[in-house]
Amino acid sequence: MSIDEIDLKILKNLLVDARQSARKLSLKLGISTVTVLSRIQKLEKLKIIKGYSAILDDEKLGYDLTAIIEISAKEGQMTLVEKEVSTLDNVCAVYDITGQTDTIVVAKFKNREELSEFVKELSSKPNVANTNTHMVLNTVKEDFRII
Repeated sequence: MSIDEIDLKILKNLLVDARQSARKLSLKLGISTVTVLSRIQKLEKLKIIKGYSAILDDEKLGYDLTAIIEISAKEGQMTLVEKEVSTLDNVCAVYDITGQTDTIVVAKFKNREELSEFVKELSSKPNVANTNTHMVLNTVKEDFRII
């Protein structure tokens, strides 16, 4: 699996606008449309490009609260808890971490009541030992486009 500078340029451009045509991208990068298309296909086949999606403004959709929830699972149940939590609505990210807790969950909510319901439901799961919830006051940066 080797990607070169041209692949990286294609990826950077797709992260900014995944809807742009291969022709437009080829003109921007100074390479042929066929080259752009074949490289995108290669990147998809390698699963470097997993899919295409829109970047939404969560707050304009009513999701005003972001919570970061630490979870400690009962002995030997971490993987099971993480799989279950990853299927829940509102969950944006689930991270298996080092430290005093096992898992970090990032989730978005429309209001405090929705967050409260979620945390209570999470805490009542049989394999969850403990949770610790942090509410985000201000989002300084939230962008998972790393290239």
